[in-house]
Amino acid sequence: MSAFIRRTGLIGALSLSLGVAACQTPEAPPPPPPPPMPDLALNSGVAEAAAVYLSYIGTSSSLSSSFSDGGQVRQSMLSAAAYEPVQLSRGMVAYAAIVALQSPEFVNGVRSLAADPANRDTLFRQIVADPAYAAQLPGARQAAGLIASQIQGTGNSMYAAGAAIKQTAYDIQRQRWSAQHVTDREARLEQVRVLGTIPLNPDYTSSATLQQAGLSGHGLSLAPAEATPPYTQAVVRGLALAALAALGQAGENNRPLTESLLNEPVSADCMNFTRLMILQCLAASRPHYEEIFCLGQHLMMDTAQCIIDSGGSYTLSPVAATALMASGQPTLEPAGSTTEGVSSEAQSPN
Repeated sequence: MSAFIRRTGLIGALSLSLGVAACQTPEAPPPPPPPPMPDLALNSGVAEAAAVYLSYIGTSSSLSSSFSDGGQVRQSMLSAAAYEPVQLSRGMVAYAAIVALQSPEFVNGVRSLAADPANRDTLFRQIVADPAYAAQLPGARQAAGLIASQIQGTGNSMYAAGAAIKQTAYDIQRQRWSAQHVTDREARLEQVRVLGTIPLNPDYTSSATLQQAGLSGHGLSLAPAEATPPYTQAVVRGLALAALAALGQAGENNRPLTESLLNEPVSADCMNFTRLMILQCLAASRPHYEEIFCLGQHLMMDTAQCIIDSGGSYTLSPVAATALMASGQPTLEPAGSTTEGVSSEAQSPN
């Protein structure tokens, strides 16, 4: 009898235990981890646009101011005229983005904000809706300073070369060949006009180097600088494109978006106006020394001024400014100071 009772009690306890277990809710599985932060991404189109810009600046800045005949003038004229305004403007913005990616303060600041996937998506949408939002991100002052200093540096190089050529127009007027009239003025005018409509091809070796510099965040050896708002449109769009790259959203899959960010109307309009001034100057010029003036003033100095104005103002960091003075390197004065990027002499074509 007692054994029966024990078995009955055991069965009852077991049944009760199974009933309680059946009523308990099973524990939910842990949520999946958030998607990892994507790597930096920058498509080849941005690097190719920047390579075109730097190639043109390098070619025009290296033009000699010494001429001995009309053939040399024509060769330099065609070299300086070989840019399409919108392409050059887009290349400047592309270069600005790659320069901004050299700022660890900016890249790390953007990526730290985007560590949370929800913040990442919000940040992406805000930059797409308004590129100027990127100017408010951590490290923007340092990145904008790098952009301004480098854009002004390229513009100043071209401006200085143009100023030297313009001076030559005055210096050689007593040379017999310089006073002779250009014999094929209409053909020259048409050549310059057509060159302003033909996009340049990028150097793919240079573009690959620039793309790697953007992705790695180093390789351009830039002196630290800072800039404060308001920024120019070229700087704003360079920051926005760099921010998207830092978010991993400027790769080949987002190429239409990055292409649209390269369109910067202020500098493009300035350069288009400059092209008109070039054609007007050439149409009115007769002797070779007047042709040289058109080359130096309008093809080079005015175009360079558009670039310089696109950089805006900046200040070198104290360490960089001290190093510059200690090196004894001369600063370029014609279109603005190296440490304070504001034009003081040249008149902007617009």
